[in-house]
Amino acid sequence: MQAPHFYTANIQKGKIELSRLKKVIFQFAMLRLTIFFAIIGFAYLFWGSASAVILVVAIGITLFLLFVSKFTDAKNEREYFKKYVKINEMELQVLNGDLKGFKTGAQYVYENHYYNQDIDLFGEGSLFQHICRSETINGEKKLADWLNSNDINNIEEKQTIVKELSQKADWRQDYQITASIVEKDTSTEKILAWIKNYQAYVPAVFRILPSIFSALSALLLTLYFLDILPGMYLLFWFLLGLAITGKFVKKTTELYNNASQMQATFAQYSKLLASIEAEKFECNFLKKQQEKIKTEGENASKLLRNYTKAIDLLGQRNNLLLAMPFNGFLLWDLMSAYRVEKWLLNFKETVAHWFEVIEYFDAVNSFGNYAFNNQESIYPTLANDGISLSAKDLGHPLLQKEKLVANDISMKNEDFFIITGANMAGKSTFLRTVALNIVMANCGLPVAAKSFSYQPIKLISSMRTSDSLQNDESYFFSELKRLKFIVDEMKTDKYFIILDEILKGTNSKDKAEGSKKFIEKLVRSHSTGIVATHDLSLCTLSESLPQVKNHYFDAEIIDDELFFDYTFKEGVCQNMNASFLLKKMGIV
Repeated sequence: MQAPHFYTANIQKGKIELSRLKKVIFQFAMLRLTIFFAIIGFAYLFWGSASAVILVVAIGITLFLLFVSKFTDAKNEREYFKKYVKINEMELQVLNGDLKGFKTGAQYVYENHYYNQDIDLFGEGSLFQHICRSETINGEKKLADWLNSNDINNIEEKQTIVKELSQKADWRQDYQITASIVEKDTSTEKILAWIKNYQAYVPAVFRILPSIFSALSALLLTLYFLDILPGMYLLFWFLLGLAITGKFVKKTTELYNNASQMQATFAQYSKLLASIEAEKFECNFLKKQQEKIKTEGENASKLLRNYTKAIDLLGQRNNLLLAMPFNGFLLWDLMSAYRVEKWLLNFKETVAHWFEVIEYFDAVNSFGNYAFNNQESIYPTLANDGISLSAKDLGHPLLQKEKLVANDISMKNEDFFIITGANMAGKSTFLRTVALNIVMANCGLPVAAKSFSYQPIKLISSMRTSDSLQNDESYFFSELKRLKFIVDEMKTDKYFIILDEILKGTNSKDKAEGSKKFIEKLVRSHSTGIVATHDLSLCTLSESLPQVKNHYFDAEIIDDELFFDYTFKEGVCQNMNASFLLKKMGIV
């Protein structure tokens, strides 16, 4: 199904469910209120009979708690469908070019990266903002790491994963909504560190002692109610139970406080694990991810639920009506704490693997969502015939389709293109078009082209160098550092190099001579790449270096107006427009 129809249908479905749930919630609210008054009424009516009153109250409380549970379930379902409607509305918003409300990932841009400061990978209107649907903090970081990784391995496997997940739109949305409900106050790193470093305090004897103590308590209570055992003995037994649990009360409180902080996260993570376990995947790599969350034949989701139930049982210590009798007669604190500790010790090494799988799907689902939203895009094929990059109708993936001017490009290994052109004619946009599509291809994503064949290669660029007041660096020195970074990286690996107007921070003669020498060095290193420049003298390099090819973007003045066609052409640009623009705008 096409993305717009899918999202529109889901919005309609979600609103119908919200309307239904509004009625259900109201009904259960009224039933709770009715049961409450019924308990009071029937208790008053049968006040003369203690057994009847007890029966009425017991039945009434049972029904009341049942309706409270149903009421809570309906409210949770309503919250789910509120998010369901919202994410589908936001996806329609994205298809219309509106990225408001989506994460920018600006924090993932940093100095001395291969390309992330240059190509609109992160920030407002970036590729990350188009792609990211990750809801967990670590899932988002993993997604950013993939985009920053410059990894060129297993491209076809990556594509297979993205293709399969793109077709699981309903499953992806359910996973995204469930992940969005996860408590984010406590990081998974903090949770894992606490579990890994936890030191047990409950003696091993409490594996069986609470059961024996509880059985003896039941016997003593029976003897007491049969008037066989004096109450003094029962009181002594009760105080003994309190003394035993009281000895460990400080550590038990500490255990509960720490465990309960992560309980909501674990409860929601168990649902995410259950979602992964239940889905049928075809891709071998996704199947391997499923295998990681099976432990000794048990599903990880069930094991996590067992842990949250153990914390719930330990939490009864906060119930004022139950805490004293439970601890006095059942050694409740220590029995429950032992279960929690046993779980922690059994799975302290395994939990990290479960979290990794959850966060992996949280990240890779973003790629699947992007592919679903861009079904007209195509998956690159891998070239092995000396072609570095060959694409037809290559477009910028972040531009709206109606504004997009696509171009063809064909480069062999070790080709170096010099692109000249007028101001605003499209040189920089074209460089970013090539760069972004290479990064996307390396991630296994579909690209904005009619055809795209390339030899997987790492990207390195210098396009947006700026001066640094913080480091007391001039623009020129910052640029030199960037070029030095590129040269050093080239010594250890092969890169597709993209440069935009290098050595801008010096005079024209210096710039021309320095730029020529730098490009000659790149060519001698057998690199492949593109340089955009206003300096037409660099085009003469094609006369002495057969690897250098000249291309340009043109501008024409028609009826005293500047006209751009944004078309990539062979040759050297002859029309510059700076003087015309200065006059047109009344500056000179």
